[in-house]
Order: sequence, then C-alpha cells, then structure tokens
Amino acid sequence: MALNKADIEKRMTGAVDALKAEFGGLRAGRASTSLLDTVVVDVYGSKMPLNQVGSVSVPEPRLLTVQVWDGGNTPAVEKAIRNSGLGLNPMAEGTLIRIPMPELNEERRKELTKVAGKYSETARIAIRNVRKDGMDQIKANDDLPEDDAKRQSDDVQKLTDDHIKQIDSLLSDKEADIMAV
Repeated sequence: MALNKADIEKRMTGAVDALKAEFGGLRAGRASTSLLDTVVVDVYGSKMPLNQVGSVSVPEPRLLTVQVWDGGNTPAVEKAIRNSGLGLNPMAEGTLIRIPMPELNEERRKELTKVAGKYSETARIAIRNVRKDGMDQIKANDDLPEDDAKRQSDDVQKLTDDHIKQIDSLLSDKEADIMAV
C-alpha cells in the first residue's frame, strides 16, 4: 500500500480546522453574533431560534443588540437571553434589546487559557495519530526502496511539524486575545 500524502495532509488540516472552530466558541469578552446562536425563544406556541424572531447585530465591540421584529415577542426574547446560561443581562428598549458583554475577570481569563491549551493538546494528539498512521503505511510497504521510505518519512514529519506550528501559533494568538484587557 502506497503512502497517500494528500490524505494525510487533509486529515492534519482537518484537526487544525476543528481547533479553529473550538477556539471560536471561547468567548474572549468581545461581542459576537454567534454567541446567541444557541438561544431558543418560546413564541407563537413553539420554540424558535432567536435569529427567526429578530436580527442580531454588534454595534460596538462590547455590545450586542437584537431588533425584535414583532414587538409582542420582546419580553419572550429578553427572558430567553437571560435564561440561556450565557451570563448575559439584556435590557429592552421598545423592540430593541441591548446586551452588554460583561468584563472577564482575571480568574476566568486564566480558566479560558487552560481550556484553550487543552483544545490545542487534543489537536496535537490528532496530528500525531495521523503521523503514526502515515509512518505505519510506509513501514507496511515492503516493496518500497529504503531511500524512498526515508524520503516519505521525512515528508510526513515535515507535514506534522508544519501543522503543530500552526496549532502553537493559533494557541498563542487565542491566549493573547483572552488575556487582553
């Protein structure tokens, strides 16, 4: 069985992309419309995602607003945001709901950096597992000349090193983002 370098690179890139997605869910104290994606509002006798009863926007870095389309739903939207478990305190002004982003304290920031580190280590393990699969493919190919096997092993190691560097870079960026005042 020949080494499928494209497959190995694709799997390693997938691990890096998964890490980016996990980092996107770590709130660094700045407003993001994706923060309210999980909020479900009880309106018209059924539960609906927040984005189906109003539009969410970020007018300032530390403020979210929800423009509720039907004024009668404003109290239900406000209640859904308050009870979402996100630690947010919405304030209604007519059909506009303002949601200030609370400051992160030092202890919470340190917790978030630890979580980011755990996510990064999981991604590194995934990369190393893909590397091991690639090396096993090379070893399993008895017909491969020694020089070619060495070259392919070096290629797999280079891919591994490149992707680990990406993970380290993403982690340091995220830590700086979290710890920024």
